[in-house]
This record gives sequence, C-alpha cells and structure tokens, in this order.
Amino acid sequence: MIDQLPVIIVLAPLFGALLVGLIGAKNHSACPPIAFSVLLISLISTIVTAMMVSSGGPIDYYVGGWGAGKMIEGVEIPRGFGIQLRVDQLNSLVLVVIGIVVLLVSIFAIRRQGSEDTEKTHYFYALFLMLCCGLFGMTITADAFNLFVLIEVSSLTSYGLIAMGSSPRGTVAAFNYIIMGTVGASFYLLGVGYLYLKTGTLNMIAIHEIINLGSETGEAIYMSRTIMVAFILILIGMWIKMAFFPLYGWLPNAYSFCPSSTSCVLAPLMTKVSVYVMIRMMITVFGLEWVFGHFDWSHIIVWLAVIAIIAGSLFALAQTHLKKMLCYLIVAEVGYMVGGAWLADTERWGLTGSIYHILADALMTLCLFLAAGIFARQRDIRKLEDLDGLFKKMPLTMIGLVVGALAMIGVPPTCGFFSKFYLIRGGIEAGHWEYVVALLVSSLVNAVLFFRIFEIAYFGKKPSDGHGAHDGEEGGGPYPVQSGTVQGTVKSGEGGITALLPLWVTAVLIVALGLMNGQVVEFIRETAGLITDFTAIVD
Repeated sequence: MIDQLPVIIVLAPLFGALLVGLIGAKNHSACPPIAFSVLLISLISTIVTAMMVSSGGPIDYYVGGWGAGKMIEGVEIPRGFGIQLRVDQLNSLVLVVIGIVVLLVSIFAIRRQGSEDTEKTHYFYALFLMLCCGLFGMTITADAFNLFVLIEVSSLTSYGLIAMGSSPRGTVAAFNYIIMGTVGASFYLLGVGYLYLKTGTLNMIAIHEIINLGSETGEAIYMSRTIMVAFILILIGMWIKMAFFPLYGWLPNAYSFCPSSTSCVLAPLMTKVSVYVMIRMMITVFGLEWVFGHFDWSHIIVWLAVIAIIAGSLFALAQTHLKKMLCYLIVAEVGYMVGGAWLADTERWGLTGSIYHILADALMTLCLFLAAGIFARQRDIRKLEDLDGLFKKMPLTMIGLVVGALAMIGVPPTCGFFSKFYLIRGGIEAGHWEYVVALLVSSLVNAVLFFRIFEIAYFGKKPSDGHGAHDGEEGGGPYPVQSGTVQGTVKSGEGGITALLPLWVTAVLIVALGLMNGQVVEFIRETAGLITDFTAIVD
C-alpha cells in the first residue's frame, strides 16, 4: 500500500469529488465530512512520502505500471513512454503545504456553505476537490503534457469557483480570468509541442537527458532555436498563470470578488504552484546549465521582477479595499519568487529562497485571507476603514491577522523573515542590488500597510468620523451591509471554531516554519545540485 502513496495523493480528492457528486446533491451535510476525509488522506500521504524522500531519495511512480524497462507482452517499455509521477526534495514540501492549506480551507468552508449558499454546496465541494486534485497533480507529475492537463483542471475549477459568488463583478472577473488563463495555457501547450517535436518525448527527465546529451556530443539540439522558443513559450504561459507583472490583470478582481472560501484556497496556492512549475521546468526539464549558460536572460528577468515588486507594492498602498490590497501584495510576492529563481548567484541562494518562499507565502497568504474572510462573514467588512476598533470586538481574529502581517513584513521568527533573508543573500551574491533594494522597499511598504491596519483596528477612528462612538457595539451600525452580501445582517462574535481553528493553526505554522528554516532549507538544497558550484556556468 505504501508504494501507492504518490498516486493516492492525487486520486483521493478525485474520488472525493465523485462521492460529492453522487451523495452531496441529495444530502448537503455529507459534503464537508467527505471533503475533510479525502483531503486528510492526501495530507497524510504527502507527509509519509516526504519522510520517505528524506530518508531514501526521490520516488518514481509509473501510472499503470508502464515504467521504463518493464516487459509488456515481450516488448520492453522505452524511457518516457508511460506517465510518471515523481516526488523529490523539490516538490515533497510543496505537496505537504498544499495538503495543509486545502485541509484547513475545507474546515473554514463548512460554515460558509451551511449559512450562505446551501443550494450550491455540492457544486462548491465538487469543484474544490477537483481543484485540489489538479494542484497535487501539477506538483507531482513528471510528464510535460500531463502537466498541461492538470493545469487546465485547476484553471477550469478556479473559473467556476470564482463565478459561484453572488457579486456580478465576480462573474466578470471570472470571464477575464478565463480569457487570460486560456492564453497562458495555449502558450504552454505550444511550447510543449515544440519540445516534443525536437526530442520525441514528453517525459521531463527524458527531455533533460536528451538536451544535455546534445551538449556532450556536440549535437545541434543543445543550441537549437526550437528548444529556445519552446522555453520562451512555456515561460510566458506560466507567467500569465502566476500573474507576473505586467501579466497580472486578471488576479486582483478575481480574488477580491469571489466567495471567501474560494479566495482562501486560490490566493495561497494557484500562483505559488505556478511558480513551482516554472522552477521545475528550469531544473528538471531544461537544466540549470542550459538556463543560465545557453539561455541567459537572468538580468532581464530580474529587472522585470524588480518592476513587479515595486509596482505590486505601490498598487497595494493605494487600495482601500482589504482583499484588493492583499491581491496586489500577491503580485509583489510573485516578483520575489521569480526574481530569486533567476538571480544566477553561484551558490544558488536565490533559487533556494524562492522555493522556501513558495512554502512561506502560501501560509502567510492563507492566514491573511482567512482573517479577511472572517471579517467579511461576521461583520461584512470589506474596506480598511471598517476595521475600526476590531481589536476589542474580534481579538482572536486580529491576533491571527497580526501574525500573518508580521510575516509578510518580514519580522523574525516568522517564515517571512527567513525567506526574505535567503532572497536578499542571493541578490547580494549575484550582484543584483536593484533586487535587494526592491525587497527592502517592499518590506517597508508592507510595514506601512499593516501598521495602518493595526492603528485603525486598535485605536479606532475619531468620534467625528461616525465610527469611533460605536466601538462597544457588537455588529451594529458601523458596518453597513453591502449589495451582493448573502448574509444580509451583521453578526457578532468571531465565527466559531471552524473559522478560528484554521486561522490559528496557520499562524502557528508560520512561526514553526520560520523556526525550522535551517532543516527545511538544507532539505531544499539537496534538489538537483543546488549545492553545486555553478561558477563556471555563470561565467
């Protein structure tokens, strides 16, 4: 049974979605326990698999047993013929973080579906579990075309989850996301087609071997323009998917005007998994030697990342809408990770920091969006000014928000501090001081943004503003109900255990990941020669 864990990670939510479709349509109360159970199975499988990778190295799983060297009816299966799943140091931790995030969101979503939109409960959970299946699959697959299929599974379910809300702006945002997502997927698929045309295989490891074999034998494939065009197309496709500036236009409205449970799963994972795919392509498919030796666009892409960081931070500074502000911070965070991956420093601390930041930012973003979701659910709070006096009214939620905010700023011992430390170290060693300055400026902007929130929530507004006089009221006049709200009334309290438990668990994990950064980074740097000296390549 333990040999089947890699495929169980992907299949558990897939069969969970099937059960929700069969049972949940008639009995909505069965949807949350089904989702929780299958996602718990996936999380346990990811943890056990990560432990196996830590002790025994990468794990390869061939779907249907169609692995290289196996005899089927007297014929030996060639390399790269079957669909391969692979778990290694690069993706095992990403799988664990995905499992944690989706399990916590499944808990947070229970009340939302029970109180806001009961008739759509089974649709939500079916799409949610299919999204989880796609995210797990994107992370674990070692087949370039299978990756495209799983990207589309994740994207299509995301469109449905965003459009499921009652806000008309959410529907328009979902349509814009469809257009941009389709363009991005087309770029990626076209790039894979060029790779197949030149190498004759879709297996990521086999493609890497063929490209590097060409460099050793002097064959033209290593220097081929077809391979270069394929990489550019794949890169642009993934940049659209991850909302890398200036290809970010679909993200702010899509994540701002969708239901709270939807934003809590999409915001922490979709962009981060897309960044992981880019890094996977760089390391496993094309190879760092080819990327930084033959295809050397590192200086250009780092400057694009600098622009993304500054632009995302400034756009966030201009926002009055809480979730919109957080969405623009995601744009800046994507710039962090893309820039770090392309620093080309000799010790690869930038790439290490990018991988670590994928883990850290998933937890930080989840924490902030969970808090924003609780504010919207309990008090219909959408704007920063409506956070007036919330430290008194919702102290437990605000403490969770503070932890996520301090991590986003980069305050130790949170994981946000250490991810920025490794990224800055990589920038210094690579000589990209513009990237280092952008990170520091972004951190200062984050401090301004969140301490402004702390000031409003703790000290409140002046009585003349019409809000400060109501600080002692629970769910009264200072929080007007907006159009499109499903609840229709402002509630008191903090949302109960199903809301606070995911928030506080995430806050604890943010600190824990920071305290364990040494072990995590050491584990990451075992991936694909990250601890190898690449001085010759860069020179």
